[in-house]
This record gives sequence, C-alpha cells and structure tokens, in this order.
Amino acid sequence: MTDSSDDFRPVSSTSQPNSPTSTASQTPTIIVQMPPQPGVFKHWLSKVAISVLTMSLFLNFVLLSANAPAPVGAYREEFVSGDREAKERIAILSISGTIMPPFTERTIDLIKECGEDDDVKGVILSIDSPGGFVADSHQIYRELKRLAEKKPIYVSMKRMAASGGVYVAMGVGEKGKIFAEPTTWTGSIGVIIPRYDVSKLAEKFGVVSDSLTTGPFKDSMNPLRPLNDAEREVWRAIIDDSFDRFVGIVDEGRVNLDEQAVRQKLATGQVFTAKQAKELGLIDDIAFEDEVIESLRESLGLVKVRAVKFTRQPTLVEELLSSVKANSSDQMWQKVLDASVPRAMYYCSWLPALP
Repeated sequence: MTDSSDDFRPVSSTSQPNSPTSTASQTPTIIVQMPPQPGVFKHWLSKVAISVLTMSLFLNFVLLSANAPAPVGAYREEFVSGDREAKERIAILSISGTIMPPFTERTIDLIKECGEDDDVKGVILSIDSPGGFVADSHQIYRELKRLAEKKPIYVSMKRMAASGGVYVAMGVGEKGKIFAEPTTWTGSIGVIIPRYDVSKLAEKFGVVSDSLTTGPFKDSMNPLRPLNDAEREVWRAIIDDSFDRFVGIVDEGRVNLDEQAVRQKLATGQVFTAKQAKELGLIDDIAFEDEVIESLRESLGLVKVRAVKFTRQPTLVEELLSSVKANSSDQMWQKVLDASVPRAMYYCSWLPALP
C-alpha cells in the first residue's frame, strides 16, 4: 500500500540516527492518520445556506405577524395618582404632537382597550397637539364617540390643543367636559392645504414644468406654476367640505353653541387663550390635569380609585419593521414622494407635516 503524505503526518519521534543507543533500543515512530479536511468552498457554501435559511424564517415571521393585533403585553399602565391598591381605574390617554400615522392607529387601539376594560370607569383625554390630518382626526373622534356612549370622558388641554386637537376633543359628547390649563392655546378651527408657489423662482433659473397628464387638474398643485381660477375652485370645494364637517362637529359637541355662533366667533382660524375659549363657550372650565382627575372621580362617585396613564408599547414586529425601514435605501425617496402629496389638515401651522 502506498502512503500519501496528505493522509499521514508524523506527530512525534524520539529516535536519533546518530545516537549511540539507537542500535540497542529504538523507539517506534507514532503515526496518526488525519481525516481529509473539507474544501474552503464547501465550508463557505454551508454558511451561506444557513444564513439564507435564517433570513427566510425571519421574513416569514414578520409577514405572518405584521397585521396581527397587538398582544395584551403591548399595553402598559403607569400609575399617576390615587389609591395604588384600588381595582377601579381612571385611564389617561395622551394625544401629543401631530395627529398622523402611526400615532392614529395606536391611539385607536388604546381607546378600544379602555372601552373593553370593565375596571376602567372613566377616561381623561390629555391633549397637547396642534392638530393633524383631517382623516386621522376624524378617525380618533369617531372612536371616542363610541367610547363616550359607555363611559364618561373628560378632556385636559395642555400647552396647545388646537385645530385637530379641538376636533378630537369634541368626541367626549354631551356628557363629557372640556378643561384647559390657564396657559393653554386652543382654537385654530379651520382647514389648510399647505402649498408653495415657486414659479417665479423657477422662471429665474429657467425651470419649466412640462408634466404629461390625462386631465387639466391632474397636476393642479404643481408648485412650479401658479394655481389658476378653475383649480382654486376645485380645491376650495374640497376644503369647504372638511370645514363644514369641523363646524358641525363643534356645534354638536358644544350644546351651548349653535352653528351660526361657531362660524362667526370660533371658526375663523384664530388661536384663543384658555380665558377667551371659556368666554366663547369652547371649553367648560380652566383647570390642571390633577384637578380634572378629581372632578371626574367625584362625578363617578368613587372613593377608592387609581388614575393610570395608558400607553401602547411597540410590538417586536413593529420594532423590527421600523429598523428595517430606517435602514432601507428607499426611505429617502419615499419621504420625498410623501412630502409632495397635497393633504387637507386641521393644523395650527402654515408648514406641511413632513413625513
């Protein structure tokens, strides 16, 4: 049998050919046969296969779970005041910042949670928002109206509760009450579609808009050219529809006001102080949140109760999807496209809500 040098390797040898004792006693050479080593290509290929399998399992998990309802563990309660050992609770829901996705869906989930929890006897809606998208404001308002049929809702306006912030506050219904802090800014009842006319600037640099469209109104919000009278009439009808709905919501939510009073005194886009809002009938009283909690507790006739802030924690899938989106090279282009979309807003600002 022919030995291969690749299969047999000398490990150790103690014999010395020139030693005087080698002829008398020679220690045998120990030879260990090593198995053939796998090739570099096979080793790399196995790693790639494992990585692909792992990624496949991860993607399947994300796709299956992305549209699943939030688990119970996604909701968290933070103690605010009252008796820590009390079973019955007053839930505090916060509406903060611009009203837009994904905030809208998370808020609606919390409102539903309050409605389904029998230990929640009443709700404080804590608002610190300049408003937001028309559709999102109405979605939250609609869900609050449903909750108000089951449980009393009091509003506590913070630094600012304007435009869409006022809109959602009207969801407390006739049995609810609206409070504002002494320094609160509210009002700004109206609709805005932010738009910029940079046609003069474009003309200066020789930039001309030459979009191919299938109708005269397809690119009517193009900032590279002025808005003509026909286009302005189209968009006026759109914002008037949203404005009329806003006026109707305030008229319905404030029993002490009629539609004419809302249009003439409130729906001018003006921002009001808390004192002005109370005089105009937009709010019921001026108070801080702890006073609002106490007022609701007394109206419920509860002796032992704890006020807790309800928050919704992002699920694992939402965290993973958010991380994937943040690292996506397409996100910047997506943001540019989103920023170019015209949006009707109940918003206390002349700037668009950039994504």
